Amino acid sequence: MIAAGTGINLALGVLYTWSIFKGEIRRSIETGQGGFNWDLASLNDPYAVSCLVFAFAMIFAGKYQDSAGPRRTATIGGLLVGAGFVLISQSTAYWAWVLGFGVLVGTGLAFGYAAATPAALKWYPPEKTGRVAGIVVSGFGLASVYIAPLAIYLLSLWGLSGAMLFFGIAFALVVSSLAMLLKNPPKGYVPPGTTLRPATAGHDGAAGHVEATPRQMIKSPAFWALWVLYFTGAGAGLMVIGSVAGMAGSSLGANAFVAVALLAVGNAGGRVAAGLLSDRIGRKRTLAVVFSFQAALMFAAVPVLGAGSVNAAVLVVLATMIGFNYGANLALFPSFTKDFWGMKNFGVNYGIVFTAWGVGGFVMSRVSQAMVAESGSFTEPFLLAGMLLAGGTLATVLIKDTQDEKQSKPDETDELIRNAALSVGRAAEGRAEDRTVGVS
Repeated sequence: MIAAGTGINLALGVLYTWSIFKGEIRRSIETGQGGFNWDLASLNDPYAVSCLVFAFAMIFAGKYQDSAGPRRTATIGGLLVGAGFVLISQSTAYWAWVLGFGVLVGTGLAFGYAAATPAALKWYPPEKTGRVAGIVVSGFGLASVYIAPLAIYLLSLWGLSGAMLFFGIAFALVVSSLAMLLKNPPKGYVPPGTTLRPATAGHDGAAGHVEATPRQMIKSPAFWALWVLYFTGAGAGLMVIGSVAGMAGSSLGANAFVAVALLAVGNAGGRVAAGLLSDRIGRKRTLAVVFSFQAALMFAAVPVLGAGSVNAAVLVVLATMIGFNYGANLALFPSFTKDFWGMKNFGVNYGIVFTAWGVGGFVMSRVSQAMVAESGSFTEPFLLAGMLLAGGTLATVLIKDTQDEKQSKPDETDELIRNAALSVGRAAEGRAEDRTVGVS
C-alpha cells in the first residue's frame, strides 16, 4: 500500500512543476511566438485555480473513497489528470488552460491524492501514523526531481504542446495501473502492534478513540485552528513553488530547473522527517518548529532577492529549505486529522481540512503574482509570507497537543509520575496488583 500510494503521488506531483510550464508561457508572451497572448499578471491563474479545485474536490473525492474504496477513486484521478493535460496540449487559450490544468487536473489530483494516504494508514497502527503519512505524501513532493528535468527535455524536443500531450497519456496510464494495487483492509482488521485504548470524550481534539462525522469536526474549535494554520503554511510554500523557476532564472539561466528539483527534494524530505518527528515529540511541537523555521527563511530570503544579482547557491539552499518546511505541513495535517477525528470518515474529514491548502495556495499565488507584476520584485510577497508564518507560530498554542496521551509507550516523565502514584497506592492499600492508577 505504501509503495503504490507513493508511486501514484510521484505522478500527481506534476503540480509542483508548474513554474517550468509558466516560464515557457512567459517566453511566448514576451517574444510573441508560440501563440500565448495572456496578461502577465494572470500567469499563475491555472496553477492557483488547480490548487483551489484540488482542495475542494478533496471533499467529494474523500467521501467517494470512504464508500467506493481507493482503487476506483485513484483510477478516476489518473484519467482526469490525463484528460486535463491532453486538453491544454491542444490550445494556447487562457480559459482552456484554466479549465484543463486548473479544473480537470486539479480534480484529478484530488481523487488520486484522496485514495493514496487512507489506503496506507488503515494497514498500520496509530503509533506509525506520522511516518506512514510522511512516506506516502513524500512522493507528491519528490515528483519534481524527475518531472522538472524531463519537462525541460521534452520542451526542447517537442515544444509545450507535445510535452503536455506526453504527460497526459503517461500519467493516465501510470496512475490507473498503480491504482489496481490499492485496497482497504478487511472489515474488523486490527493492525499488528495496535494498543487498544478506551474511548474518551469529545470531538474537539481530545485524545482517545473518536470517530467524528464531518459536522462534528466542523463544530470543533480545533478544526478552525488547524484550518487557519494550514492556510498559512501551505499558502506560503505554494507561493514559492509556483515562482521558484522564475526567481532562479536570472542566476541559473537554463538550469533553473535545478532549483525546482532541489526544492522537491526538500519538500519530500520534510514530509518524512516531520512524520517521524511528530510520532516522537507530538504534532503540536513539530508544527511550531516548522512554522518558526519557515518564517525565518522567508525573512532571510528578502535581502537575497533584493540584491542586484542573486547568488545561485544561496537561492538553491533557501528554496530547498523552504520546500522542506512546506512539505512538513503535508505530513502533519493528515496526522492531526486522524488523531483528532478518527479513520472512519477520514477521507471526507481530511478533504474538508485540506480546503485550507487550496485556498492558501490560490490566495497567496494570486497575491504574489500581482505584487511581482507591479513591482518586479519578490521581496514583498516574502515579507508578507514571513509575517503570516510568524503569527502562525504563535497560534499553534490554540491546538491541543494530544500526541503524548495517544502514545502506547509513555515518556520518561509520565513513567516517573505513574510509578510515584503506584507507590502511593501500595502504601495506602497494600494491594498493588488489584489497582490501576491512571495519570493524565
